[in-house]
Amino acid sequence: MNESPSLHLPLLSVSLSAGEPGRTDGKSSVSPLVQVQGNVQVGWARHLDEVRQAQRLRFDVFAAEMGARLSTTLPGHDIDLFDDYCEHLLVRDVTSQQVIGTYRVLTPAQAKRVGGTYSDNEFDLTRLRSLRPRMVELGRSCVHPDHRHGGVILALWGALADFMVRNQLDTMIGCASIPMLHNGVVSGDAAASIWQQLRQTHMAPIDFHVRPRLPLPVEQLDGSLLIEPPALIKGYLRLGARVLGAPAWDPDFNTADLPMLMRIADLPSRYRKHFLGA
Repeated sequence: MNESPSLHLPLLSVSLSAGEPGRTDGKSSVSPLVQVQGNVQVGWARHLDEVRQAQRLRFDVFAAEMGARLSTTLPGHDIDLFDDYCEHLLVRDVTSQQVIGTYRVLTPAQAKRVGGTYSDNEFDLTRLRSLRPRMVELGRSCVHPDHRHGGVILALWGALADFMVRNQLDTMIGCASIPMLHNGVVSGDAAASIWQQLRQTHMAPIDFHVRPRLPLPVEQLDGSLLIEPPALIKGYLRLGARVLGAPAWDPDFNTADLPMLMRIADLPSRYRKHFLGA
């Protein structure tokens, strides 16, 4: 899901702030680095240099590959307001130690410190108010183009599930991006079509619906294309995620962003067993 400034202690030590649900001592509940499937390893950034590696990967994917217009304080890095308040999950190639996949996670305590979530900038999240004490935001997810296979994504999701359970958190939200570029043409038709499909099959209960602040004008677009959602969105749906409302348009990233919600309680049993051993 699509995910800042002046370094704070939790970023350096990978610890949660005191007062986080399930934590009263401020100590880390992040599991140590583990090896997955023999060729990738996953762990949480422990210092600024490791965060910078994630930010370089994000720049390469979002700006160089996808054409996003990024306002950044450091050339070649994707850096924004929220990074210093987030925990950063990294997947590395075991042999090269290159960061090949990343997510950032904004916890409830840190969302209070920064004044909200990234998603609050794109959507009116008023109806999620009751979920916020145990809700994290996932953002800035990306994988190096040479490593876009199931092993990297499963490594990320497994570590996220462990993080949620260890810290007694139960809800994940985020903006899932759909590129505006489709078949070589910049258009919102693909995003409108995906929205028209998913609104029929994967909507959250109305109590959790949200509104985009800058809506994609779906009524003016061709929403009849037979097109599959991006792989990451399909993966979220398999994990039990739900769509919270119509897409917002993100002009800087040139994407349509779907607001999505995923709850630990809604994980299908096969994934619950895989990720949680339950």
